[in-house]
Amino acid sequence: MSDALQFLAMPNAPLDEADILLLPIPLERTVSFKPGTADAPRAILETTDQLEFYEEDAGWSPFKHLKISVLPEFADDKTETDAELHARLAEYVASLPADILFIGVGGEHSLTPALAEARMPEPGTVLFLDAHADMRASYEGSKYSHACPVTRLLAQGHKIVMAGIRSVYESEVKLVEKESRITLFLDWDLRGKGQWESFLQKVSSLEGPVYLSIDMDVFNPAVVPGVGTPQPGGFFWYQMIEVLEALFSRKKIDLRGVDVVELVPEPSRVSEMTAAKLLLKIISFWGSANGFHSQPQTGSQMQIDYE
Repeated sequence: MSDALQFLAMPNAPLDEADILLLPIPLERTVSFKPGTADAPRAILETTDQLEFYEEDAGWSPFKHLKISVLPEFADDKTETDAELHARLAEYVASLPADILFIGVGGEHSLTPALAEARMPEPGTVLFLDAHADMRASYEGSKYSHACPVTRLLAQGHKIVMAGIRSVYESEVKLVEKESRITLFLDWDLRGKGQWESFLQKVSSLEGPVYLSIDMDVFNPAVVPGVGTPQPGGFFWYQMIEVLEALFSRKKIDLRGVDVVELVPEPSRVSEMTAAKLLLKIISFWGSANGFHSQPQTGSQMQIDYE
């Protein structure tokens, strides 16, 4: 039996036929609290077997129309420096077809700048959903730490829209105050009158190239207990659905890529299921926004007997 990872047990489409590419990236070099995020990509993808093909919020079966391919895991070569590893990741992702939905499944949050560099080489906007600000210049001696991705994204020239943040360092507060390219929605502020609606309006108004990065610790630990650095507070499930609805309300959105990171598998498997269903929602909403529901039914679901 093949050891190839799959989504919903569907066969992986050839690279030149796929509408969606998922890249498992079991990167775990700089984790500073709970270990295990290297095990997340496989755990999440194996959990997709328990999903339904029908996606109830958008009201269709996306894989009747969309072809998906899960690429081989991007292996961490321990002989490489952090700089060499991230450069190799960026080079590989840049070599993939540009006119598809690319999703990186991590792995730690340090991988985001390499993916954004590959998929969005010109300045764009990164929608960054996280419990932590991740704006350190370096952490524990490395600018490639999971505590530093926003600083690296800014160096690439991108604007950052951040939400769910509820853990910040003093120097990060000062950076937000002086950096006009950062729009910050603290998690507590989103509970204020009108603030959630203001955030959704900001998301729905994004223009130009956009990259979406979701650290699973943006969720409340009651929803996703399995993360590397949990924090009290955070999004609940239907808040995330509202964010996705706002993001994809703009038809033909120029979404360059997505990553879902920082999950740590846990015994109940609730966290993995939440991540798996989140991937399905992203795929469904993107496909619907781009008109795939009106395309012929030649997708990956049609290649298997699923009754």
